[in-house]
Formats: sequence, C-alpha cells, structure tokens
Amino acid sequence: MADIALIGIGLVGSALAQRFRLGGLAVAGYDVRPESLRELLPAESARHAAEQAAWIFLSLPDSDAVEAVIREIESACVGKTIIDTTTGDPERTAVLGSRLQEAGIRYVDATIAGSSLQVREGTVLVTVGGEAEVVRECSRFFEMFAQDWFHVGPWGSGARIKLVINLVLGLNRAVLAEGLALARAIGLDLPSTLEVLRASPAFSRVMESKGSKMITGDFEPVARLRQHWKDVRLIQDQARKAGQAVPISDLHAALLATLDAQGFGDLDNSAIFKAFGSV
Repeated sequence: MADIALIGIGLVGSALAQRFRLGGLAVAGYDVRPESLRELLPAESARHAAEQAAWIFLSLPDSDAVEAVIREIESACVGKTIIDTTTGDPERTAVLGSRLQEAGIRYVDATIAGSSLQVREGTVLVTVGGEAEVVRECSRFFEMFAQDWFHVGPWGSGARIKLVINLVLGLNRAVLAEGLALARAIGLDLPSTLEVLRASPAFSRVMESKGSKMITGDFEPVARLRQHWKDVRLIQDQARKAGQAVPISDLHAALLATLDAQGFGDLDNSAIFKAFGSV
C-alpha cells in the first residue's frame, strides 16, 4: 500500500510527486504517459493507483478528464478521500462532490495558484472547497507543497476563487508583455526596463517569474499557455452565467486563441509576449 495515489503526472503532478516524496511519502502514480512514472510506484491504470491508497490526488487538465477518471476509480474509492487539484468547471465540481458524498467518498477541490516550479519550491497557494472536517484532515498534505491554504467554502468554491486569481494573474502577465513590447519598440533596454518596473509602483510578482522568460524568449513550460486559455474560457463562462462583463478577459481570450492556433499552446504562458510581435 502507498501513502497516497497521484493520478496525472504532468507539470504540476510531477512537482506534487516530488514534494510528497521529499516529505517521506510513498506515492503510487498513474499517467497515460508511462515515462512520467519514474521514481514512483507505477500503477497499471488509474483504478490500480486508487486501489493502493486511502488518499487519492488528481492533477488533470480539465473537468472532462476528472469525470472520466472518477468513473474508472469510483468503486475503488468508497471510504477514501479524493483531493482534486484540477482547475475545472465550478458547477461540475460541485455536482461531483455531492454525488461522491452520496456514494460514501470524501471529496475536496483543492486548486493550486502557482506554477509547477512554485509547487516544487513549496510556495504556491491552495484554495479548497469541501466540508470543513475533510479539508482539515487534508491540510497535512497541503502543507507539504504550499506556502498557505484557505478553505473558501463548499465544493466548487476552490475552483471559483482560482478562476478569479487566474483572471488577475493572467492579465498581469499580458500587461507585462505589452509593456515590455512597447519598451522594445521605443528603444529601451529590456533588462533595465524590467529592473525599473520591479522597483516601481507597477510591480507585480509576475515580473519575477515571467519577466526574464519574456526577454530571453525562454518559453520552456512551467505552466502551459493552452491551460491558461482553458481557464480564461472558464472565466468567461462564469461571468456569462453571473451577468458580469469581463471585456479585458474577452480580449485576453482572443489573444490566447490566436497564439494557440499559431502552434504556441504548449509553450509557457509567458509566451503571451508573442502576441505583441517577434521575440
């Protein structure tokens, strides 16, 4: 038996696995790419991974993937706890939590604000939706990879506030890209400009994590542009349901859609810089 099962070993999933292993936990892992399971206890399927532990973490691309995995593992999870770090559709997440509770399975949506690099550094924020008692019992795992965590309400609440965070964070990133593009166009030295921006009232933490990547054109992914475009579409959907206009996010979505169509979706999300001209 493993201490935890981890299903989905992508950028964030592999970083979670590293933090759990550093914390002394045995991790049973499953991913559709077998090569990602190095240094874990490899499972032959998602169900096989879930059978090996009482605590099951999901780190998946979207709600479709979550629901597909849940269908496969559900009968093996009765009496266990599923901790879903996926940034998915809040309504679908809430329905899933209620249904799993009826089936005797504890569930929390524990979305992660921060990149895979920040997960590895243990500096991310976790926003959690679910029942308070279950969230408290899961907190010992959050403390292995997060700088802080908040219980923000019932199922789906973690996803909702994560979308608000991603709205502000993504627009900070896009504004930085536009500012650096303007600096380049008017003949300023970009490293010096970034240094001044960091010291100015315009400072945001995205300058520290993404500024140099934009300037050097290093778009090795720690958080993929396509995943953020998915999040922006979820933001638009939530806004539409609430009757709230998000005109800047609508423009952002169009920029991201164009970049994805141009083949840049698998690059780091700092590649939004490409929307403002050649790097």
